Amino acid sequence: MATIKDVAREAGVSVSTVSRVINDNGYVSDDKRKNVLNAMDILGFRPSNIARGLVSGKTYTLGLVIPDISNPFFPNIARGVEDEAIENNYNLILCNSDWKIEREDMYISLLIEKRCEGVVLVGSRSLESDLLKIIGKMPFVSVDREMVQAGHSVWVDNELGAYTATKHLYEMGYRRVVHISGPTSARTAKARLAGYMQAVEEFGHHEPQIVESDFRRSGGYEAAWKILEQEGSHRPDAIFAANDLMAIGVLQACEKLGIKCGTDLGVVGYDGIGSGAYTSPTLTTIFQPGYEMGRRACQLLLEEIVNPSKRRIKEVFNFELLVRSSTQRMTEE
Repeated sequence: MATIKDVAREAGVSVSTVSRVINDNGYVSDDKRKNVLNAMDILGFRPSNIARGLVSGKTYTLGLVIPDISNPFFPNIARGVEDEAIENNYNLILCNSDWKIEREDMYISLLIEKRCEGVVLVGSRSLESDLLKIIGKMPFVSVDREMVQAGHSVWVDNELGAYTATKHLYEMGYRRVVHISGPTSARTAKARLAGYMQAVEEFGHHEPQIVESDFRRSGGYEAAWKILEQEGSHRPDAIFAANDLMAIGVLQACEKLGIKCGTDLGVVGYDGIGSGAYTSPTLTTIFQPGYEMGRRACQLLLEEIVNPSKRRIKEVFNFELLVRSSTQRMTEE
């Protein structure tokens, strides 16, 4: 492997000149800079981020902590963060917390040890005060959760999205809507539950019914089985699941039970993952622009790294109700 000394020899300049070009620090004439860059190209020399960091104090590395790598919504956010990072010559370390606060804390500590310049936190469940103690002075951006005390935030109004999803079920003729919520420790789950409750209060003629689950497909399947075993007037005719994975679990339970979704039972999910367009029936959902949210979060993080005193930005993205076959209009009796 070529070294910085090899580059200096090939370019006919000193090692310190090569160092100034690599780190973009200090004056170098245009001719010498061109010679150094040509020499690096000829020798296939790629400067080490670690070595550059020793000089500049920068590692050109960002961290990303997501709660569930198996949920397609979060890798979609990760793609947005990664694409923006790469375009700005940054590397990205991806961490999966598996919805565990202690694992999230562990990864944040690890990213600090690795001298990451900043971190994007997706769907964090930690108390904000606890999070700030762990993260210290490292710049961060929160995605899918609003931060009050520090850090930039990028999210969709989950309460309004859930309200819209539940309202849609009533507008389509369904009369008894049950909500399969995420874990109550998750702020997104609390917000979506609040949106459901508001819609039931405004449009429903029944008491709210909530079954808490875990944001996973198996959890949605098990919750749906429990709900749909009810008989008579207590049995719901619609389910709003707090994310698409659980909604897909509901569709699978219905298939096993011989229940026809859309007519016998309306089903709405949340997130807008790609597979919802290919389920049977296709899934009505609240679409969140995860990729765009990820890119914007990375942009805000890089801006804060350059200018730590920059005013904190809280940016709310728009959601979209995607109406598909799982909520086709019922025939009134």
